[in-house]
Amino acid sequence: MGKEIDLLRSLPQTKRNIQKRADAKDPTVVAIAKQFGQEYWDGDRKYGYGGYRYDGRWRPVARDLIAHFGLKPGMRVLDVGCGKGFLVKDLMLECPGLEAFGLDISHYALMNCEKEVIGRLQLGSAVSLPFPDASFDCVISLNTIHNLARADAVVAMREIQRLSGGRAFVQVDSYRTPEEREIAVSWIITARFHDYPDGWLKVYAEAGYTGDYYWTIINR
Repeated sequence: MGKEIDLLRSLPQTKRNIQKRADAKDPTVVAIAKQFGQEYWDGDRKYGYGGYRYDGRWRPVARDLIAHFGLKPGMRVLDVGCGKGFLVKDLMLECPGLEAFGLDISHYALMNCEKEVIGRLQLGSAVSLPFPDASFDCVISLNTIHNLARADAVVAMREIQRLSGGRAFVQVDSYRTPEEREIAVSWIITARFHDYPDGWLKVYAEAGYTGDYYWTIINR
């Protein structure tokens, strides 16, 4: 297996009102959020992002990913769970000539993508990536795989491995202590499976995943 490395360390921390989210969370809110439609991306904060707009914050992350994987013009990169394509856009800005693509389950997100990535984003699911074996030099998936049930998460990780040969980076919701788990459960809306790092590593091992990984841990 690959190594644990924080490739999102340069991403600005967002302020979260944990209690407000917990108080608003009910089955109806969760069901709406899991549609990954307008409410999730650009609706009230209780459904998700509360407005997801491009502000360039992913450019330092793009630089770190490019450096980590030694990406160069002409290479092919896939972002699984790309949303509106902000990271895809920034990868191309940071490395002109890089062939960056994205896939997401949200029709709304793809219909509201950045103009620079039109034609580079595809509607689809992580459990069945519509590309040939070893067709990308690098595959990235940030805060997406936890939206699947555990069995499907194994399948998705196997798919990422199939496309990338292990040149990949995945980040998911996790927690290292019972206190962090309590905060995560209060905040999380769309995740169907989440676990301590050891639990995730078992998923990766079952999938034969050999790429790198890290965790999204909410501790405030």
